[in-house]
Amino acid sequence: MIALRMFAECGRLRLAALILSGLCAGAPAARAESLAKVPGAEVELIAGAVSAAQADAGIEVRLAPGWKTYWRYPGDSGVPPALSFEGSQNVAGVEMEWPAPRRFADGGGGSSIGYKGAVLFPLKVRLADPGKPARLQVAFDFAVCEALCMPAKVDLALVIDAAGGADAARIVAARGSVPVPQALGAGDVPSVRAVALDTAATPARLVIDVKASSPKADLFAEGPDAHWALPLPQKTALPDGAARFVVPLDGVPSGIDPAGAALTLTLVDGSRAVTTTVPVPKP
Repeated sequence: MIALRMFAECGRLRLAALILSGLCAGAPAARAESLAKVPGAEVELIAGAVSAAQADAGIEVRLAPGWKTYWRYPGDSGVPPALSFEGSQNVAGVEMEWPAPRRFADGGGGSSIGYKGAVLFPLKVRLADPGKPARLQVAFDFAVCEALCMPAKVDLALVIDAAGGADAARIVAARGSVPVPQALGAGDVPSVRAVALDTAATPARLVIDVKASSPKADLFAEGPDAHWALPLPQKTALPDGAARFVVPLDGVPSGIDPAGAALTLTLVDGSRAVTTTVPVPKP
């Protein structure tokens, strides 16, 4: 009987050890799915707060010194990030948000738009059934560049439950750097004050007046879809925090009349940024 009790006790101890080791292994296993490394960068999928049918998540790209990656509109050269959420479970939709970027030389005489150091892209995840856990599956295609650019792709996954994740504060902070929508002509600073069409130039060009607090404020212009490839605006500083940016209407898709097309103007002014949608003025 003593031997049988000892055998049973050993069995319970082994079972407890197996359960404990499984629980301890759960966190590294989950992190292995949500973290990936490529040359020049480390990418992590993180989770934040869950409220009703929406969960916060984020994709953080941590770049090695001297490396960079790109914004949704990369400028004269570069590759914009692309995401797929195919294979996600209990996910009705995902919206990616874009922190304010910066302009940098592309090494070929032009300029690109993107990020250095690190960038965290907030994600708004709509849950199909808020009462059940969700699995967010992300295929993230992007490019990282040092002297040369290299395409990269990582596959990440994350389980989201009602408790949310540990990175809520970081995601909220990243969302604070996303440009805020603002109407044309708003009196706030920064703001896009006026947009005019100069038809005396060939090609015609947009003249965009802004007000900003930083002399290093920058402006980026995007067309209504990915077929447009507008040049980066050229800046002239004016007194009292004003500045004028000029954008030739070059890179407009063949056969398209730009008049009336909706352009997105993103004005980055230090730690603040705004985005203004304007139609191309008619001649």
